[in-house]
Amino acid sequence: MQFANGSASAILPAVRKESTPDAPLTVAIVGPGNLGTALALTLGASGYSVTSIVARVKDRQAKALARKLEARLVELGKEPMEVDLVWVAVADDAIAGTAQRLARTGEWKGKLVFHSSGALTSDALAPLRQRGARVASVHPMMTFVRGSVPEMAGVAFAVEGGPAAARAAKAIVERLGGNAFPIRKQNKVLYHAFGSFASPLVVALMASMEQVAEAAGIKKRDSKHVMLPLLLQTLRNYLYRDAASAFSGPLVRGDVATVRKHLAELKKVPEARQVYVALTKAALKSLPVKNRRRMERELNRECVSITKLKRRT
Repeated sequence: MQFANGSASAILPAVRKESTPDAPLTVAIVGPGNLGTALALTLGASGYSVTSIVARVKDRQAKALARKLEARLVELGKEPMEVDLVWVAVADDAIAGTAQRLARTGEWKGKLVFHSSGALTSDALAPLRQRGARVASVHPMMTFVRGSVPEMAGVAFAVEGGPAAARAAKAIVERLGGNAFPIRKQNKVLYHAFGSFASPLVVALMASMEQVAEAAGIKKRDSKHVMLPLLLQTLRNYLYRDAASAFSGPLVRGDVATVRKHLAELKKVPEARQVYVALTKAALKSLPVKNRRRMERELNRECVSITKLKRRT
């Protein structure tokens, strides 16, 4: 996919019959959740005119966002979208149904419609594309949680869709301070899994870490303080060097006895023990490990033990 230079407004002559060439795009955000709220606020701060917040239910969060942006609060599917860009930020499972409901309202020829699923392609917006909309999937590689609006500066956005929509998406992302790059349809699911390893699964690992800390007699309120220097240095080592150079500990040293002791004591925290085994097996495949064969035999015995335990329960 090749991106042409130019602003998003340059490809919307059909929408802008009465607007000046320099007028900002008007935007409707569909789904004012964590992601939708962050997009709405960031777009508004970047000079775009967020005129509509669209929701299935006019809840407190949707009302507060609309009030903050001085935008209209619209119930999904109840009226036409008189905007240049409709950005769908609902959950993945709801995108296709949302597209169908939107397609039944008003005129769509020439309008831009984006969704921000990391796993789904622009085909999820097919009902709108069939009505003449220019559609794309535009996914920010960022985490969005309640009560926090992350900066978009420097964030990578994976873009996939029709040429006109992709060009517009690139221009919009750049104005937000992000970096747009093309992604092939067939690669989206693995791309999203890649993102899962970078954020939610890291948090899942941290939760296991807290369980082990508690079993070791470290209070939960103290575990972050104890581990923070180690976590930060590990991340620095990885970012500024590579995975192999950042890898340390008993596997690098070939301390089979230490690993065996870990496995024995981690029986007190069985869920974390399974995480330990899975990550150690992964390390044996791709990272520098001494006494690799002995380590593999130790883990194989552990896997047999886990399988027998599962059968008993």
